[in-house]
Amino acid sequence: MDTKESYDVVVIGAGAGGMAASARLAAAGRRVLMVDDHDRLGGRASSEQIDGFTVNLGAIAIERGSTFEETFEALGVPLDIREPNPATMFRIDGKMINVSKGGWGMLLGGITKKAAKIGATFADARRGDMPEARLSTGEWLSGYTKNKTVHALFRNLSAAIFAANADELPARAFLTYFGTKGAFKRFGFCPRGTVGLWNDLGDGIRRAGGVIRLSTRVTSLEMDNGKVVAVEVTDADGTHRVGTGAVISNAGPRATYALTPDAFGEEYRRTMDETIRPAANIVVNFATRERLYDAPGLVTFGRTRRLCNIGELTATCPEMAPEGWHLYVAYAVPKPAIHDFDEEAEIEAALADLKDEFPGFADAKILSIRVMRDDWPAQRSCAGYDMTQETPIPNLWHVGDAVKDYGDGGTQACALTGQRAADWADSWLENAPPVPVEV
Repeated sequence: MDTKESYDVVVIGAGAGGMAASARLAAAGRRVLMVDDHDRLGGRASSEQIDGFTVNLGAIAIERGSTFEETFEALGVPLDIREPNPATMFRIDGKMINVSKGGWGMLLGGITKKAAKIGATFADARRGDMPEARLSTGEWLSGYTKNKTVHALFRNLSAAIFAANADELPARAFLTYFGTKGAFKRFGFCPRGTVGLWNDLGDGIRRAGGVIRLSTRVTSLEMDNGKVVAVEVTDADGTHRVGTGAVISNAGPRATYALTPDAFGEEYRRTMDETIRPAANIVVNFATRERLYDAPGLVTFGRTRRLCNIGELTATCPEMAPEGWHLYVAYAVPKPAIHDFDEEAEIEAALADLKDEFPGFADAKILSIRVMRDDWPAQRSCAGYDMTQETPIPNLWHVGDAVKDYGDGGTQACALTGQRAADWADSWLENAPPVPVEV
């Protein structure tokens, strides 16, 4: 195929990591092309319209004061989110608990006498004193208490942040996130749905000279002397070759490996198969005429079957629903979350929790029930089971939630991988000959 165009960097996938990498490269003055096989930006954190409601597909909460926000600032794009206050609450035995000032001590103090000892482990984590690597969060917690409510709460915290059960998530990952990371202290919702943020950032990328093509699939990578020199893309106009000096992939290690298996090699495939553990969740979007509870942020549950947390988006963003409606998104995590499960039974368990917690749910309008698993999971790999961003190909790097820092999570984690890959690509190009543009 003739090369009709060339770019400094081709970014595969317009999820949080790919968007962040493209934004950073565009801000640095690099010629960047970002392609995605979907018709919208944002990947698994995008939005759609259903019956006049703005419904989010996956992630909804965007952190303030993070690498994600800095990415917007790099292109001069405002971050259009509204922060709920309080940001988080807990619902235990039917009661709402606000721990915004009391922290772990207040949350656990009314449940178990071991609250102080459990809370002290987070301070230990900040000093680097961690459990051994193979210990799960559930096993670690059992060393302090057998209290079923405490175990249910930690299971739902694990599920809400990492889309994994406490017996699947390494204790080190849990403690790293809550002990040393931001742990979602400040976050907000976009009143236009999360896709509104991606559209804003996409406009900023274009203003800086970047090119974005949706409904476009990368079908293979062309190699020369061990490096990527071009990508083959297919869109409505057919298949053509695009020259490039580097590639950043937000498609996930497995999909990226499939583009050029020989270049990655058998050892990389074995490592990938042994490491990656996709994590699943169930997203229930629904609306009610009567408000179910009074809390503007995210609510995490105590003892439930599968339901881990819920948010009423119209409490801060009423324009996401037609007048007179309250819009909710509820998250449930199946058992198991990182292995095969009975999808129908897990959905029923999640709906049963909603009916038990909120009698008004019986009159709800169900907008969508999305099971995120397999090739479109909640997390491409559970925290603690991530690949490295680097690959055997020196000018190709991964971004996204299968290569995040240990114990990290959310769009913030993906944005950090995007920033890092953009820096590597920029450095690589500084020492490489320019990519010729063929007309």
